[in-house]
Amino acid sequence: MTEPVASSLSPRVAVTSGTFDPITLGHEDVIRRAALRFERLIVAVAAAHHKTTLLSLDERLALVREVLADCPNVEAHPFEGLIVDFCRAHGAGTIVRGLRHGTDLDYETPMATLNARLAPGVETVFLLPQPQLQCISSTLVREIARLGGDVSALVSPPVAQALRAACAARG
Repeated sequence: MTEPVASSLSPRVAVTSGTFDPITLGHEDVIRRAALRFERLIVAVAAAHHKTTLLSLDERLALVREVLADCPNVEAHPFEGLIVDFCRAHGAGTIVRGLRHGTDLDYETPMATLNARLAPGVETVFLLPQPQLQCISSTLVREIARLGGDVSALVSPPVAQALRAACAARG
């Protein structure tokens, strides 16, 4: 995946990354709130070659773009490799990460430290989703969908529809 090369990093441009398999209301909340704080927010949708995803990369990108279409300063791009390299390529001086609970913090803290070492000009900031959304994870949403459960309180309508279709196709 060829990315544009930026000459400098801007603190007004941020990247948030994930597999988004699927994008949940918790993801949306963090992304929408981050979009209020930055001039440009890039959602980096991971190719996730190390995982078996329910939704293809193209489906995940399309869903991210659809549910965030009302946010004019948010864009979504595929990515693979190091997130700091993606940030450099897009001129982003900030990585935004959502934290649901202490386990996320335990995982994200060393990642932020290593990213700072790899790219000293890129800073990581953490946002908490709204309390009612903190229990939502893509893993749980996929499992509920696979078992035929209602995920409408956990994801946007287009995402729920895509999950139903993907689960039906897999039998």
